[in-house]
Amino acid sequence: MRGGSIQFIVSIVLFLLVVDAYAFRGIRILTQELPYLWRFLVHGLYWMVPLLILTLMVWISLNFSRAFASGQFRVWSFMVGIFILFYVPKLVFIVFQMGNDLVRLAGYLISRGQPNHESLAATAQTMTRAEFLTKIGILVAAIPFVSVLHGITRGRFNYKVKNVVLSFTNLPPAFDGFRIIQLSDWHIGSFLGQEKQVERAVKLINAQNADLLLFTGDMVNNTALELEPFVNLLKQLKAPYGKFSILGNHDYGDYVPWKSLEEKQANLEKLCRLEQESGFTVLRNQNVLLERDQQTIALAGVENWGLPPFPQYGRLADALRGVEQVPFKILLSHDPSHWDAEIRPASNVDLTLSGHTHGMQFGINIPGLRWSPVKWKYPRWNGLYVEGLHHLYVNVGIGYLAFPGRVGFHPEITVFELCCS
Repeated sequence: MRGGSIQFIVSIVLFLLVVDAYAFRGIRILTQELPYLWRFLVHGLYWMVPLLILTLMVWISLNFSRAFASGQFRVWSFMVGIFILFYVPKLVFIVFQMGNDLVRLAGYLISRGQPNHESLAATAQTMTRAEFLTKIGILVAAIPFVSVLHGITRGRFNYKVKNVVLSFTNLPPAFDGFRIIQLSDWHIGSFLGQEKQVERAVKLINAQNADLLLFTGDMVNNTALELEPFVNLLKQLKAPYGKFSILGNHDYGDYVPWKSLEEKQANLEKLCRLEQESGFTVLRNQNVLLERDQQTIALAGVENWGLPPFPQYGRLADALRGVEQVPFKILLSHDPSHWDAEIRPASNVDLTLSGHTHGMQFGINIPGLRWSPVKWKYPRWNGLYVEGLHHLYVNVGIGYLAFPGRVGFHPEITVFELCCS
């Protein structure tokens, strides 16, 4: 392992130890009146989580070259899940611990200027407030703990169908009422051992009776091997006008330490072959024409195009070559940043479908409030965006990556109905 990686891991370990030690002070306050045996058990359980995460980090460090392979990836994902489940609440808790310490400090400073009897009263009052803050901190920290736990146990498989009606003035009348399903970011290697959940998704998708099925990239986490166990399941996806897919940043194997460029290229070719065996036509800077009642629309797909550090394999001009005069165009582009950078300024594409963001698999999604930290990186990160005649829809994905859960943003199956206006 490189020196930079070792330094990074050491930094993470030191950060965890500081967080754990500081939060443990609050745990000691809350357990100080418990019998010794119960205190011992609570304190032991508390330190088991850091020990488990530290052990997994050492294991991943020693097996770094294999850590992101399909089988090993589950260990990495498990560690991330445990980390988020326990450390997000701990970070919330220590905010209240800091408040606790500030209250104690204020009480100490006040008592220094008071007579003895008043000093004792001030100290007692300060202690009471400090314990109150610690208890409130535990209650507030329970909210993210329960939310993350639900996201891991149920949220990641709680598939939601979103119905979106889109109206266009230039849509050929034959396509009025045309129904399209968009899927994105399956990261199907994360579902190894969860094949029944993929089967549930396939049945729900087919139940929508769409005319066309489109997949906007990141079929796998890292390697083509992840897709092999699921080919027969994905074959069952049905759409009378076909199933089309593009490649996302994870599909190229850019995050795997390959022995050679030839091995990496072979992996990509195998992935495309497996997608084709699953019934998908992979569009690699290409387009096809879809005909209905002798009227035509164009469907184009670019390879991944992302802002640095993500690679830019996409060639928009190649993808649209020959369909410039087709009256209505749909484009598949994995990364939504491509829309503002190239698609909207330099083309007359009517509808662009993207994914990539996952809604960060974490956020607040309630009526009147839709927020995720991913918006700081991607201004176009979830749902529909319209600028003039250009439409972009960003699907938050049907799968999950690294964190084995979803909080706030459920796995999404989007059903579009195209209408003439």
